[in-house]
Amino acid sequence: MTVDPTAEPARSREIELKFDVDDATPLPDWSSLPGVASVSPGEVRDLDARYLDTEAFDLGRAGYALRRRTGGPDAGWHIKGPRGADGGRVELAWPLGPVDGVPDAVRAAVDDLTRKPLRPIARLRNTRTAYALRDAAGGLVAEFVDDRVVATDVVHAVETTWREWELELGPAAPTDHAAFFAAATDAVRAAGGCEAASASKLARALGL
Repeated sequence: MTVDPTAEPARSREIELKFDVDDATPLPDWSSLPGVASVSPGEVRDLDARYLDTEAFDLGRAGYALRRRTGGPDAGWHIKGPRGADGGRVELAWPLGPVDGVPDAVRAAVDDLTRKPLRPIARLRNTRTAYALRDAAGGLVAEFVDDRVVATDVVHAVETTWREWELELGPAAPTDHAAFFAAATDAVRAAGGCEAASASKLARALGL
């Protein structure tokens, strides 16, 4: 059943770290992370995200990103806001709705930022393997994803590929986020990865 795309958006806040890795980098050992008692088997998801902005990149310049993504448990239209002091971003989400055009509710949500026409700026196809890091009670401490990305800068017709990792805090994350992320960074470095040079996949796709 198709959900009405004009419905009020779901709102969430993501706090995550991103890491750059090579194709052959082995997965990190999460056993030393505070509160993590188990790691689930990997779940493969095929994601396809198409990003839109104005010709002058008004949304991006204001710290926002607008996309329509298919695949995975959160398929739909998403607007991500600027990063806060702790690196977190507020995300608004709507159902996918029709294939053609931006739903009215999504367009209205960016009208305060710009009323200029929106155009495709990038496409990100991503083979993602997701792992749930859980505490002893089964609560989600964090989700770790291993992403293999094929990105197209639509404006300049440039395609790039890379692999990266993301670690996003869950509802059962320790209250000391800094200590948790410090331990995660140590585990990633031990595996051969490093903190990401780009703030987002979109930024990397556009060469920023």
